[in-house]
Amino acid sequence: MKTKLALAAAALSLAACNPSQPAKAPTAETPAAAAAVSATDAWCRPSPNGAKAGGCYVTLTAATDDRLTGGSTPRAASLQVHEMKTENGMMKMTELTAGLPLPAGQAVALAPGGNHLMLIGLTAPLVAGETVPLTFQFASAPAITVQAQVRQPAMDGMDHGAH
Repeated sequence: MKTKLALAAAALSLAACNPSQPAKAPTAETPAAAAAVSATDAWCRPSPNGAKAGGCYVTLTAATDDRLTGGSTPRAASLQVHEMKTENGMMKMTELTAGLPLPAGQAVALAPGGNHLMLIGLTAPLVAGETVPLTFQFASAPAITVQAQVRQPAMDGMDHGAH
């Protein structure tokens, strides 16, 4: 009798410790998957030795209206969403503390010279050829993690023809 009781207790504790099974079973979870955000073309610039910050870029597309609120990476103390804007003829970079709007179905590109991600407090330089995991957090959608390639930006002349 004690053996059957011990086996039953073990089976119950194992079932309780496996959160992935209940989350996949209900069909009510299916709409949440449709409301996710997709990320493409994630990359970061190589950082000079000694630099404490680095820039990363990605294109995000949300299925429903959402907002990129921030994120994290094991490679830096924090990941912030920044915008570039011109004030009094000077380019100024500021953190979007309220997050970046992601209108439903529209690709929102975070790119050099515009909105971008800043890795603050780098643990080591970002070296060309490596990949960096970036986890993005949203107001509504579940967090996603992407592998960003560290590389030099493409030359404008190569992407858009001669200027």
